[in-house]
Amino acid sequence: MDVPVRLRIVHVVRAPIGGIFRHVCDLATAQSAAGHTVGIVCDSRTGGAFEAAAVAAVAGKLALGATRLPMRRDVSPADLAALMRLTRHIAGLAPDVIHCHGAKGGVYGRLIGARIGRTRPLAVLYAPHGGSLHYAANSLEGRFYFAIERGLERLTDALVHVSAYEAETYRQKIGPPRCRAVVIHNGLREEEFDPVIPHEDARDLLFLGMYRDLKGTDVFLEAIARLESRFGRRASAHLFGQSEDEGRARYQALAERLGIAARVTFHDPAPIREAFAFGRAVVVPSRAESMPYIVLETIAAGLPIVATRVGGIPEIFGPRAGELVPPGDPDALALALDALLADPVRAQLDAAARLDWLRPRFHIDAMQRRVDELYREILASKTAAHRSPLRQARATESRVGEPTARSVLGLVPARAPGPAPAA
Repeated sequence: MDVPVRLRIVHVVRAPIGGIFRHVCDLATAQSAAGHTVGIVCDSRTGGAFEAAAVAAVAGKLALGATRLPMRRDVSPADLAALMRLTRHIAGLAPDVIHCHGAKGGVYGRLIGARIGRTRPLAVLYAPHGGSLHYAANSLEGRFYFAIERGLERLTDALVHVSAYEAETYRQKIGPPRCRAVVIHNGLREEEFDPVIPHEDARDLLFLGMYRDLKGTDVFLEAIARLESRFGRRASAHLFGQSEDEGRARYQALAERLGIAARVTFHDPAPIREAFAFGRAVVVPSRAESMPYIVLETIAAGLPIVATRVGGIPEIFGPRAGELVPPGDPDALALALDALLADPVRAQLDAAARLDWLRPRFHIDAMQRRVDELYREILASKTAAHRSPLRQARATESRVGEPTARSVLGLVPARAPGPAPAA
């Protein structure tokens, strides 16, 4: 049996929100356009109307649709029942490839792959998207989740990192991978390189992302307050965000305490290019990132940006990475914002230079081709192994001691050391 020209691909991701789901939708849609039979499986409990609409929209573009089944964010004994439901569903789709995304999607997808891939070639890939890597290496939560990640490498054909930074972080926190590991940057669609013109009444600044300290929402608000106290600049802002745990009420209360509530408005999520028109510059004040789409999208739209030096953002900025500010530092962020707002002409020239660097390097066609090539290399190797009785015997021997659902999930106490990562 040769590797089929048209593959059956299933993407497994827990939360249908944020950049991770944007990545999954873009990749799945591009794969479908390339002729593959593709589907998505994600959580049924996360998100609201905006996320439900996004899931429905992508489902209509995919032959295998987008199926929502319950997946808890935290680790608990209930995962075993969820795993059984997911296994039945995904086995019925008869995939050639299971591509897992995020910490929880990575656990489910790889355990399912081990179960249904015993009798035929099946490629199982895992993209962390930050996920458990956000934990400190010496924390109780970190040691717990890193041990799970390490054990699941035996069920992984390839790790797909979206940035070199993420790949190095994985090596430092979990260890040198015992499976193949590659870096494939996120890519944008061609229409996303069209410029966005802000509305006439657009505010000075724009924040787009999840309302979480991890994303620096608090740092952004502190910086707006310090723009006035240090530089006498009363900047205004719109914030468009999603909430999973912390919600936006805490940040609205912070804006009140800082005395800037009249100049900042909090919104629910909106289509990104529609939201872009509400501000003259975008701020990405994150404390941690992997390869954030918001930075790619902002630069592609020709908008000025101030961002932090975290994760893969320096890889996006390339030779202009020196413009980035340290994370968690509202004074440094306020200084950079003051410089941007003081010279809008310079800000637009800088934005154009960033776009020139970005366009040839971060395109969805290149991302889809590289992922497709990786699938085929894995499947070709596994197909050859299935043809060889000696290799089959060795593969059977190698499965002795490999992690199972109960060995990964059954060791979990009634409540794990802390919540699972957002992914």
